[in-house]
Amino acid sequence: MERSMELLLQLLAGAVGGNVGGVLAKARSLGPLLNTILGAVGGLGGGQLAGTAMGGGTGMQLGLSAVIGALLPVLGAMLKKKPA
Repeated sequence: MERSMELLLQLLAGAVGGNVGGVLAKARSLGPLLNTILGAVGGLGGGQLAGTAMGGGTGMQLGLSAVIGALLPVLGAMLKKKPA
């Protein structure tokens, strides 16, 4: 049960970070749904990285989840063509 709560928090932190990243890349934003999905995926990956590779606690996992979750939509927005 504790593990599933940890994963859920990582997904949530990543999704929030993804939406923040979408706001930062406003002109090329991928849209709220895609920002949320990319953020959640990044958050899960970032949380796992913090937990296994870095041995971080829950706070570090959530922080890295939010940061990586914000980076994925920003990187995706950079790859998107500039609106005319």
